[in-house]
Amino acid sequence: MSHPTLFSYPRPRVDIAEVPAVSHAGAVLLTDTLHSTGLAHSLREALDPWTKPLAEHHAAKVLLDLAMTLTVGGEVARDTDLLRCEPGLFGPVASAPTISRTLTTLAEDAPAVIEAISRARRAARERAWTLAGDHSPAAQASAKAPLVIDLDATLINVHSEKEQAAPTFKRGFGYHPLCAFLDHGQAGTGEPLAIALRPGNAGSNTASDHITVTRQALAQLPPALRARDGRGSKKILIRTDGAGGTKGFIDWLTTQRLGYSVGFTLPAHTPDLLERIDRADAWTPAYDTEDDGIRDGAWVAELTGLLDLTSWPEGMRVIVRKERPHPGAQLRITDHEGMRITAFATNAPRGQLPVLELRHRRRARCEDRIRNAKDMGLMKFPLQSFAQNQVWCQIVQLASDLVAWMQTIAFTSDDARKWEPKRLRARLFEIPATLVRRCRHKVLHLARHAPEALTVLTGVNRLRIAVAQT
Repeated sequence: MSHPTLFSYPRPRVDIAEVPAVSHAGAVLLTDTLHSTGLAHSLREALDPWTKPLAEHHAAKVLLDLAMTLTVGGEVARDTDLLRCEPGLFGPVASAPTISRTLTTLAEDAPAVIEAISRARRAARERAWTLAGDHSPAAQASAKAPLVIDLDATLINVHSEKEQAAPTFKRGFGYHPLCAFLDHGQAGTGEPLAIALRPGNAGSNTASDHITVTRQALAQLPPALRARDGRGSKKILIRTDGAGGTKGFIDWLTTQRLGYSVGFTLPAHTPDLLERIDRADAWTPAYDTEDDGIRDGAWVAELTGLLDLTSWPEGMRVIVRKERPHPGAQLRITDHEGMRITAFATNAPRGQLPVLELRHRRRARCEDRIRNAKDMGLMKFPLQSFAQNQVWCQIVQLASDLVAWMQTIAFTSDDARKWEPKRLRARLFEIPATLVRRCRHKVLHLARHAPEALTVLTGVNRLRIAVAQT
């Protein structure tokens, strides 16, 4: 009887020594993105009023160090030691007590600080999109192919008493932030435009909160996408689930001349309406892709003419979808004859129903954006006061912006354009390297044997060439 071949891993001797090795060398992509987009400069100007003249560490550098820490896998302020041990790559990093004092100072004037950070992010975003050129999210924006802003809320549980933390509707305890993300489409990921921190008991369908977050999101877009009076255009589509399907929010979207696609709650007599549609044979097969890829077991139809919409804004259409439930799914009281029924409202004046429905269904990508944000700091609120955690939300957005802009500029057609934080860390940011001095210059030697060494080098070169060409 034969035995399987024995194997073993190498067992080298282990010690600690001074070596020129650099950890998280691939994060040079992020530091280059900071320089390329001008975010470091913009944020420094914005936070000058909150930095003492002789301070060793500027408030802007403290926030960017925290954002960088979140991108490479840290979770709390003390994880900045991941950067502090590599001054040749990240520069001097403030100590934990200095970071704590800085956050306390910024939180004391939170509304003004948040507005200042938002201005810096807006300026850097415009620069990043300029560097991206034809690959910019706004490059081909039109009424037919609008720039999509997704709104969605999420529940964050906390495990200690924090200011304004409250019970949630899912029997948890914590916060209920409302987020707005720009969708980069199937070719990319997305970037955060606004995150509004709210108590855990904040309402899901509060129109005022949706309006506030949408205003903040629109303010992050380049002026060319907004009208002279500050209102939007049909080049922008606001997309959200049924929580945004309130008269107050849709009325406001209409007055702002914005396109919208929002979930809609159907009336109690919906089964009667669906029977009328069935008799009229008005159902159209739903799409899986825009090139007429039929989705098996799903159909769409328009309900607008069968509903009393006199109190709703003019031009609003209601489109309903029915689909066979997935195996194991439980039917809801609103479902009809064994079919899952959902609906959404839109002010799109034209367009095939399956195309409009497919566009709305892609709102689910917002859940991926929230999941990625949670992987970069949104999952934990490590600070005590509500104002401090509001500042923390700004740091999370800075981290997410850096990653999104880096991917948009450096990886225009690579698979890395769509990689999520976990994969970016494993394949790019944690690449091994050595840092040496040569002819009065620092040279970062990426390990040739690393699988993605060429990807990192190509990305860095693209970032620097993009800057040189503008």
